[in-house]
Amino acid sequence: MRQDDKGEVPACPMPQPTDLSAVEQLQLEPTPPVSDYLEAMELAKQEAERCLGENMLLSWYDRDRNFESPQHASECHQASATPGYVDYGVHHGARLMVDIEHGRFVFFFLPLDP
Repeated sequence: MRQDDKGEVPACPMPQPTDLSAVEQLQLEPTPPVSDYLEAMELAKQEAERCLGENMLLSWYDRDRNFESPQHASECHQASATPGYVDYGVHHGARLMVDIEHGRFVFFFLPLDP
């Protein structure tokens, strides 16, 4: 268990954000903005192919519809500092995050070639 600076274990440790240091993060701000999820997905897939080669989409978030995949991943993260789709992607090997329009659409990809 973690100890505070006085050597005591806190009763309720503060939630910590997921470590994204192993994940390349691309921030995209297309002009004009993407019209919907499908357009954002196509853009993200192109970037993943360019950066990773053959890849697999692990998780994603669509703020316009407040929808994520895996579906309901955030239900287990109600008091967490990290949304479920982020935690799922990182803990299943994601190496690329494509963030379109400051969190409007977020995609996590895993390379298939080592």
